Amino acid sequence: MVKTIFSGIQPSGTLTLGNYLGAMRQFVQLQEEHHCYFCIVDQHAITVPQDPKTLKQNIRSLAALYVASGIDPEKATLFIQSEVPAHTELGWMLQSIAYMGELERMTQFKDKSEGRKAVSSALFTYPTLMAADILLYQANIVPVGDDQTQHLELTRDVAERFNKRFGETFVIPEIRIPDVGARIMSLQDPVKKMSKSDENARGYISMLDTPKQMEKKIKSAVTDSEGIVKFDKENKPGVSNLMTIYASCTGESIETMEKNFSNKGYGDFKSAVADAVLETIEPIQNRYNELIDSKELDDILTKGAEKANKVALKTLQKAKKKMGLLR
Repeated sequence: MVKTIFSGIQPSGTLTLGNYLGAMRQFVQLQEEHHCYFCIVDQHAITVPQDPKTLKQNIRSLAALYVASGIDPEKATLFIQSEVPAHTELGWMLQSIAYMGELERMTQFKDKSEGRKAVSSALFTYPTLMAADILLYQANIVPVGDDQTQHLELTRDVAERFNKRFGETFVIPEIRIPDVGARIMSLQDPVKKMSKSDENARGYISMLDTPKQMEKKIKSAVTDSEGIVKFDKENKPGVSNLMTIYASCTGESIETMEKNFSNKGYGDFKSAVADAVLETIEPIQNRYNELIDSKELDDILTKGAEKANKVALKTLQKAKKKMGLLR
């Protein structure tokens, strides 16, 4: 059954290998069978301070990586959030039915605001804009990392509340978390998720790192003193993380991997992981370099915004009518 799928990624730095294996690669598969909307959520990015020039570059770079990773603009809709005004308008409308207590419980707000002298109100209300992003396209499925499930639960709650209060308006979205590679961890601190915001650059692999940088980071990845390639997240988080990366890049099962590396040390294993990562990322980088300064990318984003605006405006008008905001 064909369903509608929505997903958004912030343009706050170059995507990591974790972003690709945990999300983007699944997007490529999903576009073959479903109606997919892939959004560069630049308005979410400005909930924390951004340098305008860097943000502009990051938006374009992310768009190029989307396409280079296999997103086909003929099969899916790729667009920039700020080019579809309905997102912020519906976001404001949903703020009116979301509760302070719900927003205060969001762990990402607590994490991102911790230690800051001043926190923007937009960071606090971020989840209602995220809800608007999803509900505008009547999404049936939202593929996310497990760190975003709390926001998706809020989206579902707000949509159900709106439907009960004003009449059936929004589809209640389902959450989908990929089984393999759903959570790639830091190479230096494998109990934490791999993140582009990591202060230790050796902890993550950027999709635009050079081959030498990738290889060096993988070979310096934290393991343990046991010297056995075995999957055990609790006792061997570093080795287990590298095994997850290898499995995600090659499609090889954990059981087969354990067998194949049973008589080999971590040095050989890390070399194999590095080779698998390089083989995965090299063609993406080649396509990225073709796109980044091209008119082709501009045309893709312009057409994507046009398609998204038509769908989003239809839902927005329906919601405004239900709330009594249209004459």
